[in-house]
Amino acid sequence: MMAVAPTITTAGMTIEDFIRRYDSVGPFELIEGEIIPVSPTVLGHNVCTRTVLLVVHDHAVKHNLGEAFSEAPFVLEYTSNWVTGSRVPDVMFVSAARMTAYKQQTPDWASKPLILVPDLVVEVVSPGDKYSEVEEKVARYLDDGVKLIWVVNPQTQTVNVYTLGNSQFTRLTAADMLDGGDVLPEFKLAIKDIFVS
Repeated sequence: MMAVAPTITTAGMTIEDFIRRYDSVGPFELIEGEIIPVSPTVLGHNVCTRTVLLVVHDHAVKHNLGEAFSEAPFVLEYTSNWVTGSRVPDVMFVSAARMTAYKQQTPDWASKPLILVPDLVVEVVSPGDKYSEVEEKVARYLDDGVKLIWVVNPQTQTVNVYTLGNSQFTRLTAADMLDGGDVLPEFKLAIKDIFVS
């Protein structure tokens, strides 16, 4: 198990500092001025993450909808070179139109973290996660402008679905189908298939 570094307070950092720090100390999130190291995950968490990533990726490629990433950071910035926040979702998806525009506007995109809020974020709940922490994460994603959030819970074999602008979430169980709404048109996944080992 990897040792977790202490939380460090900072107002923000340049993109270059963000990349250097990420390379030297590993994944972290920048939340309200604090650097929060990303804790290592258990194997069951990784299996669920991989399952969702592969299904989303395959659907997105087949229908030319966009790009999916796993455990990659996206950063928030309010000026051209100043990172004010960052998140590391288990899976994220960005639509083709938004990704194409981003790459055109950011010629050096390949050498930077994603400086764009994704359309879809997936969080897989680990055994040690507190309910309040998961709720805070969801609230931050919605504040960032993420349109669709899936919170996958292997312990209860459920998925909570949150949408931007809706204060309520929908809980799906093993008997239900997960769909991608307007973010991933025609996407369907049986909830029970996420948890098959």
